[in-house]
Amino acid sequence: MKAAVITKPGGPDVLEIHDRPDPVPGHEQILVRVRASALNRADLLQRRGAYPPPAGAPVDIPGIEFAGEVVALGPGAREWRVGDRVWGLVGGGAHAELLVTHERAVAPIPDALAWADAGAVPEAFITAHDALRQADARPGEVVLVHAVGSGVGLAAAQLSRAWGMRCLGTARTPQKLDRARNHGLDAGLALGTDLATLAPFVREHTDGRGADVALDLVGGPYLDATLGSMATLGRIVLVGTMAGARGELDYRRLLQGRITLRGTVLRARPIEERIAVTRRFGAEVGPALASGAVRPVVDSRFSLDELPRAHERLESNATFGKVVVTMS
Repeated sequence: MKAAVITKPGGPDVLEIHDRPDPVPGHEQILVRVRASALNRADLLQRRGAYPPPAGAPVDIPGIEFAGEVVALGPGAREWRVGDRVWGLVGGGAHAELLVTHERAVAPIPDALAWADAGAVPEAFITAHDALRQADARPGEVVLVHAVGSGVGLAAAQLSRAWGMRCLGTARTPQKLDRARNHGLDAGLALGTDLATLAPFVREHTDGRGADVALDLVGGPYLDATLGSMATLGRIVLVGTMAGARGELDYRRLLQGRITLRGTVLRARPIEERIAVTRRFGAEVGPALASGAVRPVVDSRFSLDELPRAHERLESNATFGKVVVTMS
């Protein structure tokens, strides 16, 4: 098979396409021919040598999400048939023509979705869905989403609207906010270095209450600003750290608001947890994707051979939605 290989830590130029032996599915595993994948911040960090893959994942082949078709079953695998269209998340190795994964860690792809669109779904929608469920988001509540123009942010906005919630969001530019209004965003704030504007914006759009739920995909100083924007008993889920992995927090806001703060990650979770998350996504989000109630947002498409250019595109921070990588 052809696979993208990180030849050494560095910039996009360290990515090369190599021939690698086809993987062989083990017990209760399936072999999947990858038709499309997408890029994530984890891929950029892994390429730079800052985010090694979890145990059992290929050490030098990036890619944590995939859409493809089953081409072989390992011993004991019984849930799928050859030819079934499936998508899911893996610890690595998705930027290749073939991969193996546990048969229960995938969900069926709706027939209506083309491969390139399907490749934009798993990480964005599974992450957003899982984070909203961890926050116990409920109809009638207000959800604040940072980096709402990202793949996860747009998925969270769409799911919020589909589940009867209002979505407030932040982005780097007004242009991204304008586009996000077509994908579930009710009101947006172009947030630069002056984070003091966040709390007044949120309170203006919540009759002074604050947000019930916040998905923080940015981290760094955003987290403290988010604390000041929450309603009493609000729930914050920290999903990403694009603005930094450290920052100061005003603990009084946390205490006085009785706010719940939790972090989440998918890539490093044990297999049984990833199976549970994927199955719940398949049951609760799959029908919405099939009907078109929610849909993937593709920023751009690149072939596997163009992967260095795809990395450059994601690193530009100008993306809106997902950078998709097609294998064929």
